[in-house]
Amino acid sequence: MARSATSTSPAVDPSWRTTDFVGSLTAASENTKSAYASDLAAFIGWCASVDAIVPSDVDRLLLRRYLAHLAANRFAKRSIARKAAAIRRYFGWARRTGVVDADPSLGLRAPAGEGRLPRVLDGAELRTLLEPETATDDSEPQWRRRRDDALMEMLYGSGLRVSELCSLDLDGVDSRRGVVTVWGKGGKERRVPMSQAAVEAVKTWITSRREVRTDESGAALFLNARGGRVGARDVRRVMDRRSSRPTHPHALRHTFATHLLDGGADLRAVQELLGHSDVATTQRYTHVSKERLRSVYTNTHPRA
Repeated sequence: MARSATSTSPAVDPSWRTTDFVGSLTAASENTKSAYASDLAAFIGWCASVDAIVPSDVDRLLLRRYLAHLAANRFAKRSIARKAAAIRRYFGWARRTGVVDADPSLGLRAPAGEGRLPRVLDGAELRTLLEPETATDDSEPQWRRRRDDALMEMLYGSGLRVSELCSLDLDGVDSRRGVVTVWGKGGKERRVPMSQAAVEAVKTWITSRREVRTDESGAALFLNARGGRVGARDVRRVMDRRSSRPTHPHALRHTFATHLLDGGADLRAVQELLGHSDVATTQRYTHVSKERLRSVYTNTHPRA
């Protein structure tokens, strides 16, 4: 009986060179590397259960059997698609580095993901994040309030990824011109406009930054209570404290993009602002915008 797709063999044959593969993903985020490593380990474990011990034992038929195995075990389509992507990435690398003579994953197709649309925050949700009632909370340190205001304004006002926000340095913000320079996926640099509210919030935070700055702070723009650079978890905690319902930092990026399109922004311009390499990635926001317009029509037009 085949083992679960999430299991791994007790001893993986070194010819797979999984550590070398993960190390080759220099442009990928740590989360992506971790996901690929986990997906590859699960695949190798399954291969061992069907006596495919080394990479050269894998052929196209075996890969199709694996995807069928995942589907039979009711893995979500999105999950199967991600696992297939990891396998294709691995065998592409394995072929280039001589681990295998031929790439068995060429043309491998997985079921398309569900295409879940990103959730856009409504006006009330935005207000609780940008203008929370904790403004009168005397127990909250002023520096933290100011930092959190700036974090939220930057996420919504410039549509940054949380990783881009956390990696900002002091010299990345040009308050006079109202622009911020960020390093996106793949180490790509881009300049993004800042809203006036974000400019003012960052200026105000910088006046309080010295209260938590330490010798270890360096040039980091946003600091935590220990004086270190804020991380993604710190930002999520801010949203947990402020939000009226469970949400995540990327929801502000979704909302930023959708509000631009609602206002008539050009799709290519939004692509540039978000730092998407493929306009198809940006295009999903047009579907969100259309759904919002349809909802408005249905709820307000007398003959809808």
